[in-house]
Amino acid sequence: MTATLDFALPPALSAQEPPEARGLSRDGVRLLVSAGDREPAHHRFTDLPGLLAPGDLIVVNNSATLPAAVRLDRLAVHFSTARPDGTWLVELRRRTATASEPYPGGAPGEWLPLPGRATLRLVARETPRLWRAELDRDVEAYLRRYGVPIRYGYVRGEWPIEAYQTVFATVPGSAEMPSAARPFTAELVTALVARGIGVAPITLHTGVASPEKDEPPYAERYAVPESTARLVELALAGGSRVIAAGTTVVRALETAAAGGRVTASEGWTSHVVTPVTGVRAITGLITGLHEPRSSHLMMLAAVAGEGPLRAAYEAALREGYLWHEFGDAHLILRA
Repeated sequence: MTATLDFALPPALSAQEPPEARGLSRDGVRLLVSAGDREPAHHRFTDLPGLLAPGDLIVVNNSATLPAAVRLDRLAVHFSTARPDGTWLVELRRRTATASEPYPGGAPGEWLPLPGRATLRLVARETPRLWRAELDRDVEAYLRRYGVPIRYGYVRGEWPIEAYQTVFATVPGSAEMPSAARPFTAELVTALVARGIGVAPITLHTGVASPEKDEPPYAERYAVPESTARLVELALAGGSRVIAAGTTVVRALETAAAGGRVTASEGWTSHVVTPVTGVRAITGLITGLHEPRSSHLMMLAAVAGEGPLRAAYEAALREGYLWHEFGDAHLILRA
C-alpha cells in the first residue's frame, strides 16, 4: 500500500464490543459516505435506503461464521481455511490475558493434542504465519462442539457466536465474520426491497485476518450463483449501481468477471484487487474501516481512487469513527 494511506490508528477508535452493547441497534452504527471528489458525508446505517436508488443492487456474502478458535492451556489454534485435499490452514497463537498473539513455534510433523481427545498434525508452513495442518476428525463438526469465536485483543470480553453472524449467514465456512454486512437487519433489508433495491447473495468463506501482518489475501472458497451473476449484469446494463457489501463480495465478483462479464462461477480464488487491476463488476462498496497498510486498502483505492479514499479516512479519524468488526461502516460510491 502506498505511504499516502499509512496512518496511525488510535487505540480508542477500535470498537471494543458490539454496537448493541453500546446501546445501539445493529443498523444504528455510523455510516461514512464518500463519492469521488465530494466531501465525505456522515450518516447512520439506517439511512442506506435513501442513499441508493430503485434498481440498484446490493450483493451480500451469505457465509456463516464458524467458532474457529480452539483454546489449549497456553496456545490457541485458529482454523482458517479448508483446502481441497482435506487439510486446513491454521494459525497458532499464544494466549494472553486479553486474547492472543502470534506464536512463531511449531515444526513440520508436530502433533498437538486438542480438547476432546482430538489431534492436530502440522504438515508444513503455508505462509510465515499459517500452517497447513490435518485434524483427525471432521473439522466443522469439531469446531461446533469445542470452538469459540476468534477474538482479538481490542475486543473487550467474550461474545457468543451469534454476535459474529450477519443477517444473511446461511452457509457455514468462515473463520471470521464477513463483517461489512453486520449492520444489516431484517427491517433494513425490507426497507431496501420496498424502495426497489435488490439484494443478491454470493458465498466466500473468509480466512483469518491479521492485524499484525501486512500479508496479501490467500486463496479462499467462493461461489457466485447464476441468479446473482444475471442480476449484476442486468443492473450494470441498465445503468444502476452494483454495491458490494464487503471486500469478500468484491473478490468473488471480480473473479467471476475474469472474462469481462460476470458469470456463474465457483472454486478457489487468489484474485487480489488493486488500483492496477481495477474493478469491472461493481460500482460501489459497503465496508468497514481497515487497518493501516492492510491489503484491503488497495481494493478500496481501486473503487474510490486514492485521493478520495485518503480524504475519507482523514474524515473518519477526525470524527472518531470506530474500526474493526463491531465498528462503523463506509459506503463508497464511484463518481
